[in-house]
Amino acid sequence: MRRIWPPEEVTDLDEQALETLYRYPSPNWLVVNFVASVDGAVSVNGRAGSLSDEPDRRVLKLGSDLADVLLVGATTAMVEEFRGYHPDDETRARRNAHGLAPVPPTAVVTTGRSLPSDAPVITEAEVPSFVITPSSTPEKQRAAWAEAGATVLTCGTDTVDLAEAVRELAGRGLGRIDSEGGPHLFGALLAQGLVDELRVTASPVLVSGAAGRIVAGVEIEPASLELASVVAENDTLLMRYLVRHLGAH
Repeated sequence: MRRIWPPEEVTDLDEQALETLYRYPSPNWLVVNFVASVDGAVSVNGRAGSLSDEPDRRVLKLGSDLADVLLVGATTAMVEEFRGYHPDDETRARRNAHGLAPVPPTAVVTTGRSLPSDAPVITEAEVPSFVITPSSTPEKQRAAWAEAGATVLTCGTDTVDLAEAVRELAGRGLGRIDSEGGPHLFGALLAQGLVDELRVTASPVLVSGAAGRIVAGVEIEPASLELASVVAENDTLLMRYLVRHLGAH
């Protein structure tokens, strides 16, 4: 991979340099990861994984390898068949070198309707997943998640209060948060001013059709972004943006 922005830092990146570039700069830092086609599609046939390639997977892996917790919406967890994080030897060594727990848990955001208690992200996770849900979720459903092995966090009343959820996770030492979708979760995080950094890969394909964008949901004043770095590998561009300003909540 080659760093091509900023101009004064153009250089080839070995694995250590790439890891340094993509590390979390603070113990409390929320990163959002997305891949999109050049024409802006966030999925092919309903799945984002079809857009990903080897450079994107390397950077996405660094995001999760160096995180305290992975944050995902329930619909994305089901569609993409999330099973929690199952580290390989490289990941375990990397996390050990950074003083991180061997396995980052997954935190799933749901209103209750879109996450069955036997979801793979709960039943197949190597460490217990968190389920973040509002208090309006029926107690029976919350009990079913807990019985299946999840740690249930009640945040908000009718909808999930993501600011409260982030505080809850940080209070458990899980402040480096890697959000991996979907678009409505990204939109909700933006609306509450919780996103510190966006990492987006421009996949070298055109999709057309009716695929959505990387962010959806409530309208906000346009967010001002600062381009932090651009890395290129073959035809793929990998960009990091710092979120500098958010308008209406």
